[in-house]
Amino acid sequence: MGMSSDLAKPSVQIDQIGRLSELATGVIARCRAHGASQSEVSINEDSGLSVNVRLGEVETVERTGDRGVAVTVYFGKCKGSASTADLQPSSLEATVDQACAIARFTEADPAAGMADPELMAVDFPELDLWHPWDVDADRAIALALQAEAAGRTADRRISNSDGAGVSSGQSTAVYANSHGFAGAERNTQHSISCSLIAGKNDGMQRDYWYTAALAAEDLESAAQVGRRAAERTVARLQPRPLPTGDYPVLFAPEMARSLVGHLIGAVSGGALYRRASFLLDSVGSKLFPDWFSIVEQPRLRRGLRSAAFDAEGVATREQDLVRDGVLVRYVLGSYSARKLGLATTGNAGGIHNLTIPANAEGGDKMVRAMGRGLLVTELMGQGVNTITGDYSRGAAGFWIENGEIVHSVDEITIAGHLRAMFLAVEAVGDDVDRRSHIQIGSVLIGKMTVAGAAA
Repeated sequence: MGMSSDLAKPSVQIDQIGRLSELATGVIARCRAHGASQSEVSINEDSGLSVNVRLGEVETVERTGDRGVAVTVYFGKCKGSASTADLQPSSLEATVDQACAIARFTEADPAAGMADPELMAVDFPELDLWHPWDVDADRAIALALQAEAAGRTADRRISNSDGAGVSSGQSTAVYANSHGFAGAERNTQHSISCSLIAGKNDGMQRDYWYTAALAAEDLESAAQVGRRAAERTVARLQPRPLPTGDYPVLFAPEMARSLVGHLIGAVSGGALYRRASFLLDSVGSKLFPDWFSIVEQPRLRRGLRSAAFDAEGVATREQDLVRDGVLVRYVLGSYSARKLGLATTGNAGGIHNLTIPANAEGGDKMVRAMGRGLLVTELMGQGVNTITGDYSRGAAGFWIENGEIVHSVDEITIAGHLRAMFLAVEAVGDDVDRRSHIQIGSVLIGKMTVAGAAA
C-alpha cells in the first residue's frame, strides 16, 4: 500500500523510511518462510536532546537514541511475539525464530489475529507532524537558564528553584503486515519547563509551568514559561483551611482532561472484555448533559496524536465518542472487538485527538459565573477506581467567593462517583489547554464532596 505524504520531505527522511520499510518487508518475508499464516512488524527509531538546569547551573545534558523491532506471528489462532533492538539480519532472524517458537507452544485464542484486510488504510494525508528543531545543547541550556532566571526574578517571594528544562525529540516508525500493508509515521515533540519554590520554612509552596508542541514556533517563549511558573507558585502561598462540605468544583483545563481520561479508561476494550469497568454495556446510555459531546479527530493537522492508521494498520476516521450526552461507541482494537463481538474502532494503540466543544467562556469568566466553590489546579494520588466508578483524589487550588478567588487551599480531598460527576457537568470553557491530545477547557461540576482540613 502507500506511505504518508507527511514523510516525503527531506531526502534524509526518505532514506530512513525506505531503510526501515525494507527491513519490515524482509521480516514479513521471513515470517512467511517460517510458516506463519499471518505476521506483523513494527520498527521505530527515536532520538532526542534533554537538558536540565538549577540555580543557574547545568545539572544534566542527555542525548538519547532508541530503536526497536517488534514481531508478531500467528499460526492459525496461536500467537507469538518477540522483540529486539538490533537491526542486523542475524538478530532479526533470531527474533522471528523466537516469535514462531512461542506461537507453536501457545494455546489457541479464538480472538487472535490481525485486523481484517479490508480495514487497512489506503490514503495517507499530510498531517504536518514533522518539525525538527535545530537546537544544540548550548542553545537548549541557554533557553533553560532564561526560563529559570525569568521565574526567579519575577517576584521577590520566589525563594528557590526546582529547575528548568528543555527537551526536543523526534520519532520515525514503520508498521507492516502480511496483508500487504506498509505505513510510516514521523513526528516531533518539543518542550520548555520551569519549577519554582516560593516562601520560607513551613510556608513554602511549589508549582511549575511548561509549554509543549510539535513545532518549536508553537512554544511559548522561555521567559513566558518562567514568569508563568512564578505567578502560579506565588499564588499558592498562605493556603487556608476549607470546611468539609458539598461544593461546586471547577477543574482547570490541565486537570479537566483527566476526567476524560477516566472515561476513556472505562470504555476501552481491555477493561470491558475483562468486565472491569463501571461502564459495562453502556453504549446508548446517557452519561453527560444533552449539550455535551466528544469527537475523535485522528487526522487533525498538527494534532498531538494524529495518525492515518492505528497500531494494526486500520484506517482512522473522525467519529463521535459521546453525542448529545450519550455514549455512542467503545474504544476498541481488533482483539478486544472480537472478544466483545463488535468491530474495531481503529483505536489499537490508544485514542487519538479528542475535541470537547465548549458551552461557556473560560478562565476568569467561569470563576465569576460559579460564584462560590473550589477551583482545582492540582490533583494528587491514584484514588480513581474504574471498576466501581468511585473517585477520590487529593487536590489543591483556590477557594472562590462572590465570583472571585479569595485564597489558596491545599491538603484537601475531592470525592464523588464518576457517573454522577459526568452528569453533573454544568459547563465546559473555551480556555482549551493545547498541550494535550485531549482538547478541553475548564470543566465545572455542580457538586462534589470536598474534605478539608477542618470539619
